[in-house]
Amino acid sequence: MSGSRLMRAIRVSEFGGPAVLKLCSDVPVPVPGPRQVLIHVRACGVNPVETYIRSGGHGRKPTLPYTPGTDVAGVVEAVGDGVTAVKAGDRVFTTATVSGGYAEFTVAAEDCVHWLPDALDFPQGSAIGIPYFTAYRALVHKARAKAGETVLIHGASGGVGVAACQLSRALGLRVLGTAGTPEGMKLALSNGAHLIFNHREEGYTDKIMEATGGAGVDIIVEMLSNVNLSKDLQMMAFGGRVTVSMSPASVPIGVHSQSVEFTFSRQVVGARGSIEINPRDTMAKESSIMGVALFCATQEEKKECAALLYAGMEAGWLRPVVGSHYPLEKAAQAQHDIIESPGASGKIVLTI
Repeated sequence: MSGSRLMRAIRVSEFGGPAVLKLCSDVPVPVPGPRQVLIHVRACGVNPVETYIRSGGHGRKPTLPYTPGTDVAGVVEAVGDGVTAVKAGDRVFTTATVSGGYAEFTVAAEDCVHWLPDALDFPQGSAIGIPYFTAYRALVHKARAKAGETVLIHGASGGVGVAACQLSRALGLRVLGTAGTPEGMKLALSNGAHLIFNHREEGYTDKIMEATGGAGVDIIVEMLSNVNLSKDLQMMAFGGRVTVSMSPASVPIGVHSQSVEFTFSRQVVGARGSIEINPRDTMAKESSIMGVALFCATQEEKKECAALLYAGMEAGWLRPVVGSHYPLEKAAQAQHDIIESPGASGKIVLTI
């Protein structure tokens, strides 16, 4: 495959607001190296972490210029030396890319490329990678969820939230969710939540406690820890675990320490800033806060996750919910909306 072919792709040449996302039509089509796969992209998921990286406020700063995007779905165009898992013409989705997914073509490592069943379309395929693998890591690898436990999923109508609802239900958990709009609440209920609460209503945490008979929840999958974490700790059952999951960013958490020794672990899926917590809230119930970073998963853990997700696709419970579609040239608007929209309703995707 020669490098003379050109494609359209979003390029970021400086860190800043959404306006730095520029559509270019003269970007060379990448060439797959050994154990790499060249994919003709049909859809690419938009993730909140991509906005943090673009702004320059993330711990990881890619070399400029770069193309954002990790979760793509499309058709294999060509493969590099040593690739055996897929071949040209296969429908696939990814959990990471080498060259960026906001583009007509992208290169991904073979172990990040997964076959996409015919029952799912390309936008659905682009909604699998980060959301479902993150939800699995949060619930299984970190929280050690057990059938019969109660889980609270904050932001249950977003990409990770829907994935966590479906997965939790499949694992035999009692699923409570929160959302900020009537549409989001309905979406969560139709995707595995037993009960749903409006997190914009005053006193919603009291309603959650009432739903547990005052015992609290065993697991919380948190999408906005900088707002909710202190309240989360007060809703925990004894031995409860908060998994703060969304982006692989490291987020500082300020702690009021009253000259008391304490230890806790962080499991954070989502956060957009820092928060102060009182460690006494973790002591009384021996609760834990654990940070979730998908890039820390081992190859064996990724294989385990993929196997269960494929089982979910076969059984029919894994059904990604796609929200707004944006053409590639509207990538800046998509990144704006994923942060500023009043309530999530499925995965935001770019169609290419």
